Amino acid sequence: MTDSMAWDWEKEESLSWLRPSEECYYLAEKWKTEGVSTILDLGSGLGRHAIFFAKKGFEVTAMDLSDYGVEHLKKWAESEGCKINIDTGDILKLPYEDNAFDCVFSYHVIFHTDSTGIIQIIDEIKRVLKPHGKIFLTFGSKETWAFKDAGYPKIDDNTVIKTEEGPENGVPHFYVDTDDIFTLLKDFNIERIRHTDDCYYDGQRRNSKHYYISGTVSKYWPPSF
Repeated sequence: MTDSMAWDWEKEESLSWLRPSEECYYLAEKWKTEGVSTILDLGSGLGRHAIFFAKKGFEVTAMDLSDYGVEHLKKWAESEGCKINIDTGDILKLPYEDNAFDCVFSYHVIFHTDSTGIIQIIDEIKRVLKPHGKIFLTFGSKETWAFKDAGYPKIDDNTVIKTEEGPENGVPHFYVDTDDIFTLLKDFNIERIRHTDDCYYDGQRRNSKHYYISGTVSKYWPPSF
């Protein structure tokens, strides 16, 4: 299993990482009606989603491996007057108690591992969720250019290491198809899966495909005997 590796946020130039993704607006309203109170922003990066959900009235915990990202969020939260629990941690071993959160939100993060690590990460997500807790997770698609055509070195059948200069240099990326999702999330009731292609952004044509998954953990975790 590969070690977790943080993004080098100091090399990221796109302002998109400071704006919440469009999915957040829908999810905030949906989760309010469903009684969600506590959210773990897993892999919070510079803090765009943690700030958004905190302003919407949720009790937010944000965690990231990057010291730079964590410090950026602390300063941002202070300037906005947002109370957010902010931690440095590894997605392979979350620093939280069992059944701690109503919801785990993780946007373009949990696939920064390999085929062994992803199983451990999902087990950790199940562990920290309350019974019937909710998820919103994203995965990279095996149909995307970075997996099919880029020629990045593979470390297993589902995982490549990005090698171009930038914030993701050396970071593993695990990719899935629909069947993989149902296998990996067998302990969740999946409500919806979207498969999207961001085919144009930042002034360039792209082939950047991701899966967006929402659902609930379908059984008490950890199991009782």
